[in-house]
Amino acid sequence: MKKQTAGRDSLGDFAPKFAQLNDDVLFGEVWSREDKLSLRDRSLVTICVFMGKGLADSSLKHHLENARKNGITKDEMAEIITHAAFYAGWPNAWAVFKLAKEVYAEDNCIGEHGGMFGMGEPNTAYAKYFTGASYLKPLTNPDTDNLFLANVTFEPGCRNNWHIHKAEKGGGQILICVEGNGWYQEFGKEAQALKAGDIVAIPPNVKHWHGAASDSWFSHIAVEVAGENTSNEWCEPVTDEEYNNL
Repeated sequence: MKKQTAGRDSLGDFAPKFAQLNDDVLFGEVWSREDKLSLRDRSLVTICVFMGKGLADSSLKHHLENARKNGITKDEMAEIITHAAFYAGWPNAWAVFKLAKEVYAEDNCIGEHGGMFGMGEPNTAYAKYFTGASYLKPLTNPDTDNLFLANVTFEPGCRNNWHIHKAEKGGGQILICVEGNGWYQEFGKEAQALKAGDIVAIPPNVKHWHGAASDSWFSHIAVEVAGENTSNEWCEPVTDEEYNNL
């Protein structure tokens, strides 16, 4: 996750120890333990705690924004707040809903994205390998068809982690861009801007990532190339610094 500096930015001169504990311990150690609990689940727990304490301020809005980036969809957030309302109190739920509507405002029209194939469903199964929200619509059945194709849609700024399509023979992946603007980058090389109509042939055993531009939704069809002893290895996230320098 992105290194937190809010404590030092706000209180570094006035309360340096508190700032250090906030940035390095709470966010640097606790939030970063994704092997114990995913960022998505940590966001969910944090929002429920804030709601239960009646804290509906800028801090909660920040955590709602993080929850959205960590893969909690608008519909899921509405259900989380509705469920928690019975335990945290109805007035608290109203206050949280007001902030959540602001954070998820642009998601009201997400059905317009995905190109001719549509967005499909939130890509929750792989959310831990993505920064931001993504959506998946399978176009073939992997259990019955020899070739698997899926339309993947990224919200603005969303990208997947560095990863490798491993294979002893054959393998790799082909991306067919169908909507919006995005990026593709192989490790050690310059990033390549993508637009609808572009096709990227990704060789097997090459570390890479792909995703949306910061100001555009982006969709591509992912084609899994058949091979021998194929597997995917997920690596570290693309950092905000790497992404923002594109």
